[in-house]
Amino acid sequence: MDGDTELRYTELLEASRTFGAGLIASGVAPGDRVAIWSFNSVEWVVAVLGIFQAGAVLVPVNTRFKGTEAADILSRSHARGLVTATDFLGTDYIAMLEATGADLPDLGTVVVVRGTVPANAVAWDEFLSSASQDARAEIERRSAAVGADDPSDILFTSGTTGVPKGVVQTHGRTLRVATDWVDMTGLTAGDRYLMVNPYFHMFGLKAGILASVAAGATMLPQAVFDVDRVLARVADEQVTVLPGPPTLYQAILDHPDRDKYDLSTLRIAVTGAADIPVELIRRVGAELPFSTIITGYGLTEGGTATATSPDDDPETIATTVGRPSGSSAVVTTPRGLFKST
Repeated sequence: MDGDTELRYTELLEASRTFGAGLIASGVAPGDRVAIWSFNSVEWVVAVLGIFQAGAVLVPVNTRFKGTEAADILSRSHARGLVTATDFLGTDYIAMLEATGADLPDLGTVVVVRGTVPANAVAWDEFLSSASQDARAEIERRSAAVGADDPSDILFTSGTTGVPKGVVQTHGRTLRVATDWVDMTGLTAGDRYLMVNPYFHMFGLKAGILASVAAGATMLPQAVFDVDRVLARVADEQVTVLPGPPTLYQAILDHPDRDKYDLSTLRIAVTGAADIPVELIRRVGAELPFSTIITGYGLTEGGTATATSPDDDPETIATTVGRPSGSSAVVTTPRGLFKST
C-alpha cells in the first residue's frame, strides 16, 4: 500500500512482470544491470521484482548521492537502465546527472517514476505500456530460468575507508538474507510493515521488500521519515512492524502528542546501525507496545550476521549485536569482540 495505490500479491506479480517485459522490450538482456535511484514507493517494489524476473541485476543508488557519486556507480556497473525521479524533496536526479557531464554510453533507458519527464526519458506508465506480447512471453521464460547462483544485485559499500566497492550477490544468498530475517523476527503474513529504512540499503531491500515477499506481509513504503506521518500511519493503517535506527524510536518516545495516537498494534521493533543507549531500549519496552525488540548487525557483503533474541534484557540489546546464527556467543559493540554466555 502506497497512498491510494493498493496491490494484492497477485497484482504485484502482474505489475512486476509488466515492468520486466518493458525492460526486455527496451533491449535489456539477462545479466544486464538496471539501477534504481529513487525514494521508497510502490514503483520501487514493482521495479526491483521486475528486474529480477527479467534476469537482470539490480544496482540501487543512494538517494542522498550527488550527481558525481551516482554517475560513478552507473558507469562502473555499466547500467543499461535507470529508474529515477525528477521531483523528490526538490531534487531532479536526471538534471543532477546531466550537470556532471559524465559519459554513460551503456545507459539506454531512463524511466521517471514521478516528476517532469525530459526528452531523454520515459514516464512510468508509458514504459509499462511498451511491454509487448513477445516480451511478456519472454519474461515467463527468463523468470523460470533464474537460478540460485545467478547474480541478483550489486550493492555498493559505504566507502568509509576508500572508494565504494560493488558487492555482487546471488539470488540464493539474497533470499537467504530475507528468510533469515523472517525467522529472526517472526514476520508473518498478517503483519503490516511500515518501511522507513531506504530501499537502496540492504535493510530496506532484503530485510524489507524481500522479507515481506517471503512472509507475505503487507508493505507500507515511507518515502521520508517524518515522525508525525509515521505516528499517523501506525494508527490509521494498524502497523505491526516498525524497524529503524535508534533515532526513530527516540523521536516517537519524545513526541509531545504521542499519546493521541493508537499505537497498540505495534509488535516488532528492530534497530541497529548506531550506538544504542540502554535507557532507550528500556523506554521502548516500557512505553511502547512492542512485544519483540531486536538489534543486530549486518553488512553489505553478507547480510544480517548477528542478532539478539526476543527474550534478551535491555543491556544485551543495547550493548551487543547479538549472536551469530547457531551460536551462543554474544558479540559486543563497537569493536566486535566476543564474550561467552
